[in-house]
Amino acid sequence: MKAHDGMYIDGEWRPATGPDLIEVVNPADEQVVGRVPAGTADDVDLAVRAARAALPAWAATAPAERAARLAALRDVLAARKDEIAETVTAELGSPLKFSQNVHAAVPVAVAASYAELAATHPFEEKVGNSTVHQEPIGVVGAITPWNYPLHQIVAKVAPALAAGCTVVLKPAEDTPLVAQLFAEAVHEAGVPAGVFNLVTGLGPVAGQALAEHPDVDLVSFTGSTAVGRRIGATAGAALKKVALELGGKSANVILPSADLAKAVNVGVANVMSNSGQTCSAWTRMLVHTEQYDEAVELAAAAAAKYGERIGPVVSAKQQARVRGYIEKGVAEGARLVAGGPESPREQGYFVSPTVFADVTPDMTIAQEEIFGPVLSVLRYEDEEDALRIANGTVYGLAGAVWAGEESEAVAFARRMDTGQIDINGGRFNPLAPFGGYKQSGVGRELGSHGLAEYLQTKSLQF
Repeated sequence: MKAHDGMYIDGEWRPATGPDLIEVVNPADEQVVGRVPAGTADDVDLAVRAARAALPAWAATAPAERAARLAALRDVLAARKDEIAETVTAELGSPLKFSQNVHAAVPVAVAASYAELAATHPFEEKVGNSTVHQEPIGVVGAITPWNYPLHQIVAKVAPALAAGCTVVLKPAEDTPLVAQLFAEAVHEAGVPAGVFNLVTGLGPVAGQALAEHPDVDLVSFTGSTAVGRRIGATAGAALKKVALELGGKSANVILPSADLAKAVNVGVANVMSNSGQTCSAWTRMLVHTEQYDEAVELAAAAAAKYGERIGPVVSAKQQARVRGYIEKGVAEGARLVAGGPESPREQGYFVSPTVFADVTPDMTIAQEEIFGPVLSVLRYEDEEDALRIANGTVYGLAGAVWAGEESEAVAFARRMDTGQIDINGGRFNPLAPFGGYKQSGVGRELGSHGLAEYLQTKSLQF
């Protein structure tokens, strides 16, 4: 793969304003696979100016034309799926099959959903003697993470373009190569110059400059709660809208009537997916005390099967962070039943699939987001106890409930303080809104609710 040595601004690749480069390292073998420019505040300013200049014409474009450009983008992403998968595998370390089935395929589905929504969304409606008109909020600063690099880009850029906004994207510095591929796809799809712009760089430099820029109307960020707070504070000072998709510590509640083996096995698979680097992962498994020992045994056996199947975590820093949490769990009295802090391989940033038993709700590993292949199994006495534990963190992003009867699981799920809950292993739905309660964020992504984040409302009275 060949990395671009410039920024995609106003429809072309331009030299960066500064000399610094960011090395992109394959976390599986620790080899450098590319270098991209470390963008400066000047690069961000050029990109925002291009987006601002392109905004009036793009906002005035008919929704059908915006839909056509998104449909073309969908087709380009689908045609380049193998190149996308190979790129994500190189810079994230994800096993190739997972990159093909998830990292390359899901963005195509999301782009397709917004191509349809752009054509069908009611941007105007009559309410009594008023005409209520939805129009683009303006220039969007999109700051995306490394864990699902292309999905998170498409989940922000596609609805923004569908709404008639223009965009400046600052992707994660760990996974910028697939962002460059996305810029190529946007260009190939015929999106007008300036409507989409890409600036690679470090978060504290390029990301901060984008969040602070006075000509950015909305900052859409996915990442840690700590960084989200800083972006929220920066945007709040300018009364700028934010959409923040942040951390999670999601509960997988297995009620006594559930199929225990299925619930445990699916739960373990959920935590190990993408090497545990999923903000919505069900990292706390809650099991009734009478079924607890059996569940722990099942979870340990399931985790052991993932030893050679999952990829590394993204970086040496992330590996050290995850291993530190495992050591903290042991120090606080949790019992290791699978995995541990030792690296399973001599090369690469690998972490052993790890399961803890005898975890209490107040332990660090039950409260803080680890972002690695680490599962905590907690016991509960009755449903009220389970609910207290499930709701007992600062997060509220996702979760799961299992029960013999769907109605029983739904009744419990309605009492959980979280944004998205899978019932008895419900499938991913790219049209369903995704986002959190409490410190898991502000706003929603995907589907019509995701589109609404990029629109503002005007009413005309007659």
